[in-house]
Amino acid sequence: MSGEHELAMQAKAWPFEEARKLVARYADKKPAKGYVLFETGYGPSGLPHIGTFGEVVRTTMVRQAFQRMLPDVPTRLFAFSDDMDGLRKVPGNIPNQEMVAQHLGKPLTKVPDPFGKFESFGHHNNAMLRGFLDSFGFEYEFQSSSDWYRSGRFDAALLKVLQHYDEIMAVMLPTLGEERQQSYSPFLPISPTSGRVLQVPILERNADAGTIVFADEDGRKVELPVTGGNVKLQWKPDWGMRWSALGVDYEMSGKDLIPSVELAGKICRILGGQPPEGFNYELFLDEKGQKISKTKGNGLSVEEWLRYAPPESLALYMFHKPRAAKKLYFDVIPRAVDDYLTFVEKFDGMEPAQKLENPAWHIHNGRIPDGVKGTAGLTFGLLLNLAGAANAENAEVMWGFIRRYAPGASPETAPFLDRLVEHAVAYYQDFVKPTKRFRAPSEQERAALTDLRGVLAGLPAGAAAEAIQNEVFEVGKRHGFTELRTWFQALYEVLLGQTSGPRMGSFVQLYGVAETIALIDRALHPQASDAGLG
Repeated sequence: MSGEHELAMQAKAWPFEEARKLVARYADKKPAKGYVLFETGYGPSGLPHIGTFGEVVRTTMVRQAFQRMLPDVPTRLFAFSDDMDGLRKVPGNIPNQEMVAQHLGKPLTKVPDPFGKFESFGHHNNAMLRGFLDSFGFEYEFQSSSDWYRSGRFDAALLKVLQHYDEIMAVMLPTLGEERQQSYSPFLPISPTSGRVLQVPILERNADAGTIVFADEDGRKVELPVTGGNVKLQWKPDWGMRWSALGVDYEMSGKDLIPSVELAGKICRILGGQPPEGFNYELFLDEKGQKISKTKGNGLSVEEWLRYAPPESLALYMFHKPRAAKKLYFDVIPRAVDDYLTFVEKFDGMEPAQKLENPAWHIHNGRIPDGVKGTAGLTFGLLLNLAGAANAENAEVMWGFIRRYAPGASPETAPFLDRLVEHAVAYYQDFVKPTKRFRAPSEQERAALTDLRGVLAGLPAGAAAEAIQNEVFEVGKRHGFTELRTWFQALYEVLLGQTSGPRMGSFVQLYGVAETIALIDRALHPQASDAGLG
């Protein structure tokens, strides 16, 4: 075994802890199917969302960790779409809603595509899912529920469900209300007349023939085989059947699905399968601590995150404490970006064992691409403050300062930095600029700012950030700021119009000494500045 294998077996990062469950699962034997199967599920009635990204990226992290532990065991990741589900309601964000409304209740892959581009609405949304996953470079195999049911690949498992009907009902019925119990069946027949997925009682069962009898929508009794795509299963029995039929080894899900996971696991065992390993991750909260809901619209979309930050920062956010509830709103983005930059910067200098604990290892599968390096030491927070001080409307304004600060840097030589600059301008324009509130300095602060102006004016050309920072400290001490934190907060509020900010030495070095003096002059003499004299 390689040294990396030995280190992986001891690593403490949560993906390695999860992967060890699979190592134990196959400690004495290799999987009979020839590979370890990871799965993520997707309901294609809407577009992919941030939860979709979170589940796939976290599952991928566990898969990567397992590959280091048992490198000779192949792995696969199925992105499974429940596109056989009946369409329950017409989404409010699609065209041709009246047309779609005529097909309510039909499997999504039998509903015409309202966009007119694909074979069905299900095919359209599946294409959106694949495009979404492909845009992040995930390695996966797309699987369609409709394909599995209609091709007959689920037939053997569906016949098992029919044979174990009473046992499955004994698991499900106690979880249902009295009224629902009267009509419940694991099987949802598809009406041969209307094509709709029906929630109806099963009147007769013939396990030997592999058929069920039910009353169709017109009241006529119909006998259908449970094979060949004539029926689908209710989603909890479907989940357990799928685990058994495919031999799923690992699948995680949200904390809200814990009861469903338990039920599906029982059904999987009834059918002769072994439920997958996995864990239940916590759900995201909004800035008020309320559960994020697509219906409420109180969440943060992937598209919104990617307007303000690179995808690597979102992957980092998903990596951190997946079992803890976390607030997911715009204010968390700058910290996520800078944390990512810190982990990347530290990576190359770490010992091999330490690298496995670094989130950057899990984001990049152990190999940090050159394309995310080279930010000239600039943090996202510093870029945001530069955008604020320069009132930047576009990236070119920012690069005017950056080229002077780091003469060798340009959008061509530092493409990742260029992406950060674009993100910083967008974030500044949308979130920082509307909230900037400048205040006038107190007498103590005015005296200190006047002193700081003189100190900055006397700095030698090319003064280093640390030297500038020390001078700022000394000015604060000279003017009686017993807690230097209040002095720096005053600088942020008076000069930048915000309650927090950067290390002033780094900011002055980037923004420029003369430009910082101009900020001080505007604060000390606002009337002159307003008149165009300052």
